[in-house]
Amino acid sequence: MCQVYQNLFTTSYFRTNAVQDKDTVELCGALKNIVAVAAGFIDGLGLGGNTKAAIIRIGLNEMKMFCKLFSENSKESTFFESCGVADLITTCYGGRNRKVSEAFVKSGKSLEALEAELLGGQKLQGPMTAKEVFVPSS
Repeated sequence: MCQVYQNLFTTSYFRTNAVQDKDTVELCGALKNIVAVAAGFIDGLGLGGNTKAAIIRIGLNEMKMFCKLFSENSKESTFFESCGVADLITTCYGGRNRKVSEAFVKSGKSLEALEAELLGGQKLQGPMTAKEVFVPSS
């Protein structure tokens, strides 16, 4: 079925790629939001581009480790598709989780207040996902 959609949407000026690794695609879509929260903190603290790049690199590695733990069929190549590193970078530079996290550092307001103020009814996914995947060390 993926090939049908790929053929349907690919044109001479728009390339699509079907990724069969569904578990990793879905996990990347959730985990990127946690990394974006960290990127927003970095922006709010004014720590600069090198620090943000380091957070993105570390975050991508953490995403890969989590995906391998969750799904032994997770493929390394999936992280280099649009659903992986490309979406991670986009989210860390312009996503709502980054935006609200930066405002959190700068304003001192609660995440709930900023969510209502800045997102027009959308919800933050990063903090909720972080709660779901966090496993305290013993």
